[in-house]
Amino acid sequence: MISRRSAMFAAALLAGSSILLVRPAAASPPSPQAVKKPVAEGYGGAVATVDLDASRAALQVLREGGNAIDAAVAGAATLGVTEPYSAGLAGGGYLVYYDARHRKVHTIDGRETAPRAMTSSSLEGIPFDEAVTSGLSAGVPGSVAQWELALRRFGTISLKQALRPAAEVASKGFTVDQTFHDQTAANAARFKDFTSTAKLYLPGGAPPPVGSTFRNPELAETYRQLGRRGGDWLYGGRLGSEIVATVKKPPVTPGATRVVRPGLMEPSDLAAYRAVERPPTKVTYKGMDVYGMAPSSSGGSTVGEALNILEALPKIGPHEYLEASRLAFADRARYVGDVPGVPLKELLSDGFAKERACLIGERAIAHPAAPGSPDGSYGPCQAPPPAQATPTPAEGPETTHLVVTDRWGNVVAYNLTIESTGGNGIVVPGRGFLLNNELTDFTLGPAPGDPNLPGPGKRPRSSMSPTIVLSEGRPLLAVGSPGGSTIITTVLQVLVNRWDFGMSLPEALAAPRATQRNTAQTQAEQAFIDRHGADLTLRGHSFALNPEIGAATAVEFLGGGRLQAVAEPTRRGGGSALVVSERR
Repeated sequence: MISRRSAMFAAALLAGSSILLVRPAAASPPSPQAVKKPVAEGYGGAVATVDLDASRAALQVLREGGNAIDAAVAGAATLGVTEPYSAGLAGGGYLVYYDARHRKVHTIDGRETAPRAMTSSSLEGIPFDEAVTSGLSAGVPGSVAQWELALRRFGTISLKQALRPAAEVASKGFTVDQTFHDQTAANAARFKDFTSTAKLYLPGGAPPPVGSTFRNPELAETYRQLGRRGGDWLYGGRLGSEIVATVKKPPVTPGATRVVRPGLMEPSDLAAYRAVERPPTKVTYKGMDVYGMAPSSSGGSTVGEALNILEALPKIGPHEYLEASRLAFADRARYVGDVPGVPLKELLSDGFAKERACLIGERAIAHPAAPGSPDGSYGPCQAPPPAQATPTPAEGPETTHLVVTDRWGNVVAYNLTIESTGGNGIVVPGRGFLLNNELTDFTLGPAPGDPNLPGPGKRPRSSMSPTIVLSEGRPLLAVGSPGGSTIITTVLQVLVNRWDFGMSLPEALAAPRATQRNTAQTQAEQAFIDRHGADLTLRGHSFALNPEIGAATAVEFLGGGRLQAVAEPTRRGGGSALVVSERR
């Protein structure tokens, strides 16, 4: 893999494009400082992201005296430059924050919302591919409101300061790696159908070659103006008007045959948007307190319920991990969404977990597992009535996750996304960023009673699971991952690997993965099938190959002030872990 910042090459300006693309000449080997490393240990603060430039941006803020929130916003904005198909200022996400001074966990819900004109039937009958690449799928962006709220409540620097590293990377450029090239190539057919997107990501009509330097001066200027003008520029000003205009009349390339539906977003939807502080979910597992995101995310409730089920079992192995996940996903589908009355307390209760755990035997539960009854009345183990399968709505895998901790012990776990790889495929003309297609996370229907049906102002259910683990009130571990609905199982498996199977944190992230989401087959990486498939097949499991599940980032507190930041060694091209200082 060629590092994003490995070498500088002779510059060339592509005629007719506002994007500068530098073609590679004979490159010298990258310096050691320019190579992504998945594990770093040291003191004074730590960062892990999927991208070296983003990790560097966050680390720069820490070294200049900023705290974990400041660094997280800087890193997230930089991911909007270098991982633009996964995140950006027109997206949204969930942030979990441990405040070391008050020893308290907070969360901020920056999930996108549906326009007020959207109803439960707005997406019915539309082919999924048409919904994905359309103005109709674009939710009201939440990231900028989330950044401002996080900085105002817990940060120490301004939005302008936090966006400066990202603007610099967008202006100077980053080195195209294989992942960026391949993701561009995979989206080329739809990118070419929008004039603004083709101009940005298909300069000269083709994806930027690996090793070239990719610059986005329009995004750099957008970040600079956003820093000067603040979030009101998006939620009540010109930038917001341009987003709405793009949603309602996408810039389709003349002659393109793609059916592109206009969206429902209005300026009033932007003006009404708010990022929301919510109480975190919390379960206690083996004496540790595990905190996550409450609805509109299903991450905290589903990871927490599965952990509770596992703790109620006499033994834990791969079979038990898969079955606990299966049952938790059955309950997620039935009860969790952005709706009133989610029985969160009971879903995370020990009584409910014991009632669910008693269904786990030596053989796999018959598909599909039925949801339980989190009603507060839990008696002897009784098998629930047969269930009909509830399809898991498609969720884009190209979310991203970062973790940051600072010299004071504050910790951030932050998931952010624009949904599908490349969002809805539409760049806002002249602004350098893609729109999200988050509304495809709703159940498209018809599905009477489904808690995840679309609705006016509603937030689509998410699987994002930023997680912070405390021991005796102090941080022990923070972890999260991209991967759509496999985020939940990735986070769960990392925790189980670390605490039940005795792996180190780097081993826990690198280990082969499997994901059971109340489906007939368990998706698994080949190495997991090779290691466990024969035994689990005898116990009634069946498998479908998934080449790559998740791309986690994590940090662990090793004691004595020493930190271990960990990213993926190979998944999604490998991640970047950095520490402020390798020595005390």
